[in-house]
Amino acid sequence: MRPIFDAHLDLAWNALHWNRDLTQSLADMRGHEAHMTDHVARGRGTVTLPEMKKAGIHVCLGTVLVRSKPEVNPAAGFSRIDLDFQNQTIAHAIGMGQLAYYQMLNELGTIKLLRTADDLQQHLSAGKENSAEPLGVILAMEGADPIHTPQQAELWWNHGLRCVSLSHYAQGPYAPGTGIQGPVTPAGRELLQEFARLGMIVDLTHCAEPAFFEVLDLFPGPVLASHNMCRELVPGDRQFSDDQIRALIERGAVIGMAFDAWMLTPGWVRGESSPSCVSLSAAADHVDHICQLAGNVRHVGIGSDLDGGFGTEQTPHDLNSIADLQTLSTILADRGYSDTDLNAIFQGNFVRLFLENLPSI
Repeated sequence: MRPIFDAHLDLAWNALHWNRDLTQSLADMRGHEAHMTDHVARGRGTVTLPEMKKAGIHVCLGTVLVRSKPEVNPAAGFSRIDLDFQNQTIAHAIGMGQLAYYQMLNELGTIKLLRTADDLQQHLSAGKENSAEPLGVILAMEGADPIHTPQQAELWWNHGLRCVSLSHYAQGPYAPGTGIQGPVTPAGRELLQEFARLGMIVDLTHCAEPAFFEVLDLFPGPVLASHNMCRELVPGDRQFSDDQIRALIERGAVIGMAFDAWMLTPGWVRGESSPSCVSLSAAADHVDHICQLAGNVRHVGIGSDLDGGFGTEQTPHDLNSIADLQTLSTILADRGYSDTDLNAIFQGNFVRLFLENLPSI
């Protein structure tokens, strides 16, 4: 089994908002939800902590995910699994609750929070010697809305936050996200200055154009794309253009492959398209595309997003659980990727980036 570094999993959102016990087996979690009707993904989830161990995932980025969007006012009222709150004060408090979830799992020994390059190196070394080593989690944030002000970035840094994307969907307080276009806001510019001072890694996933290129101009520090695919293969602003991919390659970034069906194949319609129309080989196509642009395999990784608010109704037909990520290794090997290449894609590239850019102590 090939070890995996998964650069994007919304574990705390699943636990606190979906009320999922991630320490259960996947079968038990699905069984617990079998009667639920609030969302089509109920009973179809693909991620629990035991299932991640089956997948060979040694390290992941575990996110804090919550949005400040006062304009969102659904007729049906607020749903527990919703991400949108009335203001940044509430978003901050909800984000702190998600942080507390990771801290509690760490205290229980269920996961190990990794803050430094030394933490990461020791965890990887221990995992080679002890198969019972818990999942290593580097704290990340998808959309910076829970950071109440740019000056509060240091508070989150001191709590262990190491990687942040400025935006998620639509307009956020710091930058525009998927679905719109626009520049980094004045507060976003100030936040980037704080990130540079602290040593934060910036995730450019979801960052809309022209803000994407503006971040690269404004921010001198390390960047990555935790879960993003290629616009050349799947049209739409959620994917990266070749110009964006080349810009990331020039900055030494790694781009994580996501396994949400609508990002893998063109024409997917949520709620209508069938998983039968897409397989894991589609993800291999995106890997190939980035490697061709780069001329090497150093800029591709895994960022599965497999608990991002969907289940097997919206995954490739040959992915029933996160453990099926291992199938991608066979697909890529059949295309001529060597063991060295595959180790880099599945774990090594993101490990290298974080060892180089996490604080040393």
